[in-house]
Amino acid sequence: MPVIAFSHYNLRGDRRMLDALRDFYIDVVGLQLGERPPFAHFGYWLYIDEQAVLHLSEARPGEVREANAAGTFDHVAFACTDRASFEAHLESRAIRYRSSNVPLTGQRQLFFVDPAGNGVELNFAEEDRG
Repeated sequence: MPVIAFSHYNLRGDRRMLDALRDFYIDVVGLQLGERPPFAHFGYWLYIDEQAVLHLSEARPGEVREANAAGTFDHVAFACTDRASFEAHLESRAIRYRSSNVPLTGQRQLFFVDPAGNGVELNFAEEDRG
């Protein structure tokens, strides 16, 4: 029973936070808002092409996250192209970021945080280092 692919990740919050996250991941990262099944609770699904990679789900009133999971999430990473444009895009929105090279691969990474404080990493192949 092998794992065959990554499906999605889910962020939870109140509607105000979900709207801020939706806008951020669309306007800054470049995901697209798409279809979502008619679940009983409110939320959004954000896509890369045909794949819903980010689910934003409304937290239930009084919901408390499990203590053993608190503080373990660091970041989500996306494969990207055109690093120079992405850097200009982040700078035009006054989003602070840091960059790093991956040893041996030549891959370049940009790191920043979303409105909820979750880490976001954008990865650029060696030929896109610019």
